[in-house]
Amino acid sequence: MQQVLDLIKSRRSIRKFKSDAVPSDLVDKVVEAGLYAATGKNRQPCKIIVITNEDLKAQIRALNAQIMGSKEGFDPFYGAPVYILVVADKSAPTATYDGSLVLGNMMLAAHALGLGSCWIHRAKESMETPLYKDLFKSLGIEGDFEGIGHLALGYVLGDYPECPKRKENSVYYVK
Repeated sequence: MQQVLDLIKSRRSIRKFKSDAVPSDLVDKVVEAGLYAATGKNRQPCKIIVITNEDLKAQIRALNAQIMGSKEGFDPFYGAPVYILVVADKSAPTATYDGSLVLGNMMLAAHALGLGSCWIHRAKESMETPLYKDLFKSLGIEGDFEGIGHLALGYVLGDYPECPKRKENSVYYVK
């Protein structure tokens, strides 16, 4: 139990990645952790899409930066060699929560495997674009999905970030 708590407490969002490829067996373990996230009534409404294709990553990067309102050339994925997209079926009333747990599990698994990760937002807005609609069509994914988040995944470049002090007055007990 202590090992799990230590991983939870030491995991940080990484914003500098090495360009080194991540072995597929490690990516598969991260994805597996996402597949076993808790979901409302065990509906398992999420889909996980692993993206390593450089052309598609460049398009996703540019779209994400545009939605973010960043300057041209900014990389909102911080040089990560792997992008993982998590989407959830909108018909599940717990879709957003379920997808968030998928991302959380994958971030913890990445940390346990010696990888860095960072939850990248704007997946919801991205889902409305032709780029994502075409991606889903090419994968044979049908239905009405909500983008929950992208996960930037790779090896940490530089020092691992220190854990900031936790805010005071965040926990209350009612007995």
